[in-house]
Amino acid sequence: MNVNEQYVITFLKQLLDTPSPSGYTHHIIEMIEQEADKLGIPFERNAKGGAILRLKGADSSNPLCLSAHVDTLGAIVRSVTPRGTLAITSVGGFMMQSIENEYCRIHTRGGKVYTGTIMSTHPSVHVYSDAREFPRVEKNMEVRIDELVNSKDDVLKLGIQNGDFISFDARAVVTDSGFVKSRHIDDKASVAALFGLLEAASSGSWKPRREVVMLISNYEEVGHGAACIPEGIEEMIAVDMGCIGEDLACKETDVSICAKDSSGPYDYHMTSKLIELAKQENIPYAVDIYPQYGSDASAALRAGHNIRAALIGPGVHASHAMERTTKQAVINTARLLGAYVNA
Repeated sequence: MNVNEQYVITFLKQLLDTPSPSGYTHHIIEMIEQEADKLGIPFERNAKGGAILRLKGADSSNPLCLSAHVDTLGAIVRSVTPRGTLAITSVGGFMMQSIENEYCRIHTRGGKVYTGTIMSTHPSVHVYSDAREFPRVEKNMEVRIDELVNSKDDVLKLGIQNGDFISFDARAVVTDSGFVKSRHIDDKASVAALFGLLEAASSGSWKPRREVVMLISNYEEVGHGAACIPEGIEEMIAVDMGCIGEDLACKETDVSICAKDSSGPYDYHMTSKLIELAKQENIPYAVDIYPQYGSDASAALRAGHNIRAALIGPGVHASHAMERTTKQAVINTARLLGAYVNA
């Protein structure tokens, strides 16, 4: 299967540059809808606001669900401090150290967007003797707003209030050496890979044998993205990032095939089939165990859906921090999914 690399990476960059923390994904779902419309792919929203895309195949008797999530880590304004800064509460699981000194945006309910920087409340070694060892925990972090504010009333006059969403600047870069580095590659790289399949089908360069139902979920980072899946599904592949680190085989150039995560082992026959197809297609891959990981398929299984499930995705270094993968891993994820659809 030929995947249009330029299309996939260009669309990935667009996704990365669009803020979409869990709970604030309506803008990026609109982008998904517009892109699906360009490709002539039927689009619908589920009750949660996620996207469902349907790709017809020669055989409609056993549709395959492919899921990827477009929601990301982020934060919400917990309160406005008397000093005119913002106390935060996390959206998703990440280390506070990973967002310290990062630029961010505050999205108000009134539609205004302000910029700021996430900092420790003891941000300077010239002022605080404990600045280096000061605990980087949620209660010790705040947002410095890029406006002339010195009090809570000053901030409230801007229209910023408790409950407003905060997105982290992705800083997405595609290098000449083939790397994609950015926040939120988890899981926008997988969404781009799925659109690689849609573009291939739309252009006529690939014909799916099985019908495919794609679920672009928008609450995965908080655990219930695919707790409800489209009807008639018996087989599901969650497409999500592969982890890299100690005791793991995956590299940034690989497609990760996860045999087991926190929800337990994935379907033996589906996982075995993916391994064999990777070998047949000469796709670099790794099989790993992720005990501190959950996927959309995990959510679907825990919700009681009677399905078989597997998990694959591009290898991503430094997940939930400043992430990095390769164009090769994203494209090969799409190729392996295409091979599975037509096997």
